[in-house]
Amino acid sequence: MAAIRAESVATEKLGIFVEKNPPESKLTQLGVRSWPKWGCPPSKFPWTYDAKETCFLLEGKVKVYPDGSDEGVEIEAGDFVVFPKGMSCTWDVSVAVDKHYQFE
Repeated sequence: MAAIRAESVATEKLGIFVEKNPPESKLTQLGVRSWPKWGCPPSKFPWTYDAKETCFLLEGKVKVYPDGSDEGVEIEAGDFVVFPKGMSCTWDVSVAVDKHYQFE
């Protein structure tokens, strides 16, 4: 039986771009695995993006609430995410995060 691979699905919600299951070729082309890593335990904290951040979650689960919105954007292991410069939000980490990231 052939292995079934989830299709890459990209969405944008509340200004946050999320691509689920990006192809490994994209990650390789961007050099994602050579980017710095950052992680944190389950926690809740405010954050403001001084620069555009592109990241790839290796582990974890987070709900990000942009300031002024009651709605959150859920991101988890396997997601390729872009946060816009200038966004202020609250990170609500339910499962410890480990990610590669790059600021532009």
